[in-house]
Amino acid sequence: MPPVSILIKPASSACNISCKYCFYHSIAECRETANFGIMSYETLETLVKETVRYADGFAAFAFQGGEPTLAGLDFFKKAVELQKKYNTKGLEIQNTIQTNGTLIDEEWAKFLSENNFLVGLSLDGPRVVNDFCRVTRTGESIFAREMETVKLFEKYKVDFNVVSVVTSKTADKITGIYNFFKDKGFQYMQFIPCLDENISKHSDYSLTPEAYGKFLCRLFDLWYEDFSHGKDIDIRLFSNYAQMAAGFAPEECGMCGRCTTYFVVESNGNVYPCDFYACDEWKLGTVADGFKNLFNSEKSRQFMKSSVDKPQECLECKYLYLCRGGCRRWRDMQGNGKLEKNYLCEAYKMFFRHSEKRIGKLGELIRNRMHESFTI
Repeated sequence: MPPVSILIKPASSACNISCKYCFYHSIAECRETANFGIMSYETLETLVKETVRYADGFAAFAFQGGEPTLAGLDFFKKAVELQKKYNTKGLEIQNTIQTNGTLIDEEWAKFLSENNFLVGLSLDGPRVVNDFCRVTRTGESIFAREMETVKLFEKYKVDFNVVSVVTSKTADKITGIYNFFKDKGFQYMQFIPCLDENISKHSDYSLTPEAYGKFLCRLFDLWYEDFSHGKDIDIRLFSNYAQMAAGFAPEECGMCGRCTTYFVVESNGNVYPCDFYACDEWKLGTVADGFKNLFNSEKSRQFMKSSVDKPQECLECKYLYLCRGGCRRWRDMQGNGKLEKNYLCEAYKMFFRHSEKRIGKLGELIRNRMHESFTI
């Protein structure tokens, strides 16, 4: 049995704000049931019990949404309690939570710190940038409230990173965004390209390959300059490319070149192979079926197998060792399951032409450090 990472939707697709680019809202709206409500303690107990039973050595519980904190602090206290109760195998257990931060108070921050939760705080940048898409249902800014949460995280020493969604409105503003994050002392950053669920009907935030390519080049230049001067800033995408250049597998599933079934558990216990595919068509079963059975199911095998084939253009590309074809969802922009070339292909080619030599140096640095650690 493998180390396991389970992505959990404790409040289903429910959210207390209304981000214009929320892909999970779009996916949920296409299901027969868009919102399954708050996860019951009974379902939570089954989830924890089955995860521990399936895992070997390590188990990660990643809580996302919607907005997972809508499930309430007591829900997460119960989750930790159940993990301790059922972890008779001595697994290393990690908890993570992705949140907009607007419901975090002193009690939440203290709990997250004491229980070693890794928190992803969704924040697109300074207020003028964050307000483009991350607002309440009435269009009000949440930026000030998020900054209050940052102060609470710092006060209670909560381990957190910031997660920024890259859109057409923010891509050319990356210098200001990066410097803002750096000035705030954020050492861990993630930048996720905006997935437009209605690619045939471009919105005012739709991300073009050209805009994303320029964004990646500029961000890498900014980060590499700081890295070269000893500044300790981690950008997840670049860390993964460095690992790959060193000959190791990427940690981020969308960079592996083929799908696995990493299990997304909705609040009613339904299980899906990916949060981009948490739809009725790809429902694998429920947590009560057991993760081993779900992984070995015909639908799971079908999902994984369907992502393997790549266009000939990809197979002949000099950057395949870094790109690997990209995330399946970016190859399925029509949403019909017919996988094509990555929609952002030209962006990645632009980026690799710009940065490949420096990525190679990072890979060499990793190999040298590992060699030194083995010879000491």
